[in-house]
Amino acid sequence: MNDLLLVGSLLFIFGGALFAYNFFGKAGLYAVTVIATITANIEALIMIRAFGMEQTLGNVFFAVTFLVTDILSETEGKKEANKAVWIGVFTSVFFICMTQSWMLYTPSESDWVMPSITAVFSNTPRMMISSLVVYAISQLIDVQLYHLWWRFTEKHFGDKRRFLWVRNNGSTLISQILNTALFTIFAFWGTYEIGTLFSIMISSYVIYIVTSLCDTPFVYFARLIKERKDKRLATTAH
Repeated sequence: MNDLLLVGSLLFIFGGALFAYNFFGKAGLYAVTVIATITANIEALIMIRAFGMEQTLGNVFFAVTFLVTDILSETEGKKEANKAVWIGVFTSVFFICMTQSWMLYTPSESDWVMPSITAVFSNTPRMMISSLVVYAISQLIDVQLYHLWWRFTEKHFGDKRRFLWVRNNGSTLISQILNTALFTIFAFWGTYEIGTLFSIMISSYVIYIVTSLCDTPFVYFARLIKERKDKRLATTAH
């Protein structure tokens, strides 16, 4: 059941990012970044077994943030991709401040939810701060690598449009190594045994390999959406 749910979540989330871009443009992808940043850091607290591996449930939502920056890099440019990264950083900082402020309140006698809120969000600062630092580093590197691969393929093959799959996977698979290793160490060191940490790290990277390969068609579709919109605008202008 976990296997099916994870695959379904992947398709739903990646499809949602494409839907957002189709109907709302880059603003839709910025919204997806905000949703993914908040949700992934809560889901990362949940450990599951899927496809024979122990992993955090936040892996898929973390993966969609790389899809977002790759789509923006491909269709809108490096500046807009970096903007999505900084939106994610701002979201993390704002969310940390808000969730921690909730626990400063004294609940009334009729309150029943505060113990659950405390149980979840008392662990969130470390998770969110770890994610904040790792997210900023790995995402900025991902954007840089995307455009480095792009310049490399364009220079050697003389075609700006070709080899999207190279820049998409070449940037994400490299930056995800850093993302996986740093986040696992910062977020879970001292919480789990070393063997479990390695298990989380390996399973997370395997998931990222799969999600990176799976998100390539979505980047192609996003580029097609952009080109069709540009064509309609050009036709309207004439």
